[in-house]
Amino acid sequence: MRIVTAILWLEALLLWGVTAWLVIELLTETPTSLGGAFALLGLSALAALWVSFIAFNLPRRRSWTRGGALTWQLVQIMVAIGAFQGVYARPDVGWALLAPSLLVIGLLFTRAVVAATSPVALYPDEPDDRD
Repeated sequence: MRIVTAILWLEALLLWGVTAWLVIELLTETPTSLGGAFALLGLSALAALWVSFIAFNLPRRRSWTRGGALTWQLVQIMVAIGAFQGVYARPDVGWALLAPSLLVIGLLFTRAVVAATSPVALYPDEPDDRD
């Protein structure tokens, strides 16, 4: 749980950094498409807020956080796949997105994380320390 939470917080911080960078770019440069720039800024801020919300609630053992984290990791994998191909391919960015996503997905399905975020005790032999 701690590793998944830490990775999600790191992803959230990076998303907030991207959002801040997009605000600075919007204020200092002339975008080709003002609507596109605002749309990208809005999506970035929404993603940062969503991942922060997931990371904040995961240690509180909310059951929906596993699905939210999995969904975000799948989105990151799709972006990573896009970073590996095309004229402007950036394999370094692709690997930077793909590696933590695969790690988080693997950890989300471990016995400890599933048990901690399940609304009912799935494993009766383990003590239930939820509040």
